Amino acid sequence: NEGNEYFKEKDYGRAVAAYSEGLRRRCGDAELDAVLLTNRGAAHFHLGNYRSALNDAIQAKKLKPTHLKAIIRGALCHMELKNFSEAIAWCEEGLQIDSKEKKLVEMRAKADKLKGKELEGTFLGIQTDFSTRCQGRAVLGTDFPRERNIKLVLEPSDEEEEVSGSLAEISLDGFHSDSATGAKVHLDADGNLNWPVLFLYPEHKQTDFIVAFHENSRFIDHLMVMFAELPPWDLEKKYLPNNLELYFEDEEREEMYEVNPEHTLLQVLQHKRYFVKAGTPTVLVFAKRSPFSKKYFSGKKVHRL
Repeated sequence: NEGNEYFKEKDYGRAVAAYSEGLRRRCGDAELDAVLLTNRGAAHFHLGNYRSALNDAIQAKKLKPTHLKAIIRGALCHMELKNFSEAIAWCEEGLQIDSKEKKLVEMRAKADKLKGKELEGTFLGIQTDFSTRCQGRAVLGTDFPRERNIKLVLEPSDEEEEVSGSLAEISLDGFHSDSATGAKVHLDADGNLNWPVLFLYPEHKQTDFIVAFHENSRFIDHLMVMFAELPPWDLEKKYLPNNLELYFEDEEREEMYEVNPEHTLLQVLQHKRYFVKAGTPTVLVFAKRSPFSKKYFSGKKVHRL
């Protein structure tokens, strides 16, 4: 009920927290849990956290396979993620339950149309991404980060001045995430900052991107949602929420700092050696005690918790 009230007020960050608290109670009622997951997915969706929203829809559908709201939400997430084939599959699954569901009928037609126009969609997205990226400077140029003792390193490049035929990429040590392009830190109605946050998985050269990470949200809360389903690249099934270690790198000193998953984003950003580059906080994620992490940390000073 608390989550629903926040949702009505469009305070989606607090709605996510409330629904998460409800799920942590483990009531044992599969139908209620399916509703909580679907509602949390809807809140994540409005924040732009489409992968988290999709994972919630997947979990809700497992608990209640005929839950049409979860299926619609999952299809919407795939549309936003430009996974048009998957969106079509979800729509067809929902239409088997209700063949006249208007949202699914319309989305199915739209996904069919867009499936063959992915290249055109990417081109059209360049202007929007570039525009929102520039707008992000408005918040970064104010006192809001400074008041929070957050240290910024702004690195405008020539590429931001000249939009080329391909999307600008955020890259770090061989990782690339074009989905990060265009995301910006923004201030919500309560005066809190919501940041785009990039998660890097060095062992598999993969990334995740949270579009709107509320500064007072904990890392563990996002990990629980992001890894509710094992990612397809985790063949050894070791990337479980409670089997992960988070770090940030002090490139100037070539030192690594372990992050407490129970800490909020703001607590991490306020660390004396954390510097936010290009307006996007970044964390590295490893499976605990993995041979890869030992090799990765070799030759670097590591500050552990």
